[in-house]
Amino acid sequence: MRKLLNLAQDNRGKGSGLRSEATGTDTTTVYLYDVIDSFWGICASDFTRELAAITTSNVVLRINCPGGDVFEARAMMTAIAEHPATFTAKVDGLAASAATAITLACDTVEIADGGFYMIHQAWTFAMGNADDMTATATLLGKIDDVLVAGYAGKTGKPNDEIAALMRAETWFTAQEAVDAGFADAVTASPAKKAKAQASAFNLAAFANAPKVLTEQEPVLDETLRTRSLARLGLYERTAA
Repeated sequence: MRKLLNLAQDNRGKGSGLRSEATGTDTTTVYLYDVIDSFWGICASDFTRELAAITTSNVVLRINCPGGDVFEARAMMTAIAEHPATFTAKVDGLAASAATAITLACDTVEIADGGFYMIHQAWTFAMGNADDMTATATLLGKIDDVLVAGYAGKTGKPNDEIAALMRAETWFTAQEAVDAGFADAVTASPAKKAKAQASAFNLAAFANAPKVLTEQEPVLDETLRTRSLARLGLYERTAA
């Protein structure tokens, strides 16, 4: 399956990467604004190293991420769980796929008005004979089981309902994510900004990405605009 590779390759350079900054005497803000990938995006080793340098009691993890490598994400979750700080995840635009798993490791999850949250079944690459394919399918099933348990623990929904949502590749708006229990609150922010940040990524690897995140904004014809303004100016001078 090339979907995971395509997701990483297609989004290389589209995010702003990983960085952190002090945003108060007791708070550090970490930005996870890229695909999760050890080659084309943010890797677990860099993320873990970033967290290890943080000594504040609160960490705000700002997320705008189309997902990526689930094993890298699991390592990031472990780094969060082992850190003594209180973590607040803030989805500034998009938390999709593996990025949603990272939110599960945080104490509180907030999502910006206009943001999106998406869960689906795990993807991977496979090569080999029938036994290899069977082993890979078994591994994917185990990964899905872990994800189901995590989402169920966060939302309080039964496992079979979560599994069905993952199977369908379900996208949630900010309010829908809160209503479903994946997020705790919608944060007041310009919805247009959140949508623009989420739209920065190439989501062609996903089957059900909302059109609002994939359709291109109409291009303004500047030539026509300039002519119209010039004509308007002529009318105004004539009227005067």
